Amino acid sequence: MTENQNPFVKVALEATRAGEEVIRYYYNNNVKVTMKEDYTPVTVADIETEHKIREVILGAFPDHGFYGEETGMTNTDAEYVWLIDPIDGTKSFIRQYPFFSTQIALMHRGELVVGVSNGVMFSECAWASRGEGAFINGAPLEVSNIDALRDAALSIGNITSLANNTEGWRGLGNLAQQVNRTRGYGDFYHYHLLAAGKIEIVVESDVNILDIAALSVIVEESGGCFTDLDGRKPGLQTRSVLATNSRSMYDRVSKILA
Repeated sequence: MTENQNPFVKVALEATRAGEEVIRYYYNNNVKVTMKEDYTPVTVADIETEHKIREVILGAFPDHGFYGEETGMTNTDAEYVWLIDPIDGTKSFIRQYPFFSTQIALMHRGELVVGVSNGVMFSECAWASRGEGAFINGAPLEVSNIDALRDAALSIGNITSLANNTEGWRGLGNLAQQVNRTRGYGDFYHYHLLAAGKIEIVVESDVNILDIAALSVIVEESGGCFTDLDGRKPGLQTRSVLATNSRSMYDRVSKILA
């Protein structure tokens, strides 16, 4: 598949490129930072990037809904709704290390059907559409076939709520003792690694749907499994993630974490 075969993917990638121009401009310059009520930072780059993405998407699909991290919800009762995080990893962006990305997803009647994840400073753009596979910089993505925990690599991120939960913390500790390697690649990057067959398990808490909507489509279209820690499919209320390279790995890991 090429990006031109799917009009939604084509527009999402066009929007991603438009946003990337803004991000690269501000990355090497001082950016104005303000704090939201929940003490998360937002920069002029976040806001301008989202405006660029919104302009491209609603210019192509004016009847679609739009849910952006910075500009909020518009027409979200529409059949198609776009979910946007212009700079997922703003804290990384501010401190000028490259673990941030642009996340663009499309939801059709409650189902996530398109995902684009652009690791701007990695020059690594992944995309997928439901039933049509997943790609990174144009090359097909496929999860690994590793099936034994002792051979598997685990990446964890955003685990504050897990660390505050005795059972969850104990389960994660048990899992870490059984896998081959544990790292915290974080944000978009460990999902790219999972989809590319380079790691096998991702566990996260303290996320929101805008962080992971696009990534869920990419992982699933690469052959992986993706739910929250309670086994639910991604939706607007999602706050955690368990993603694996296969159903058998998923079943094994979810029992350990339970």
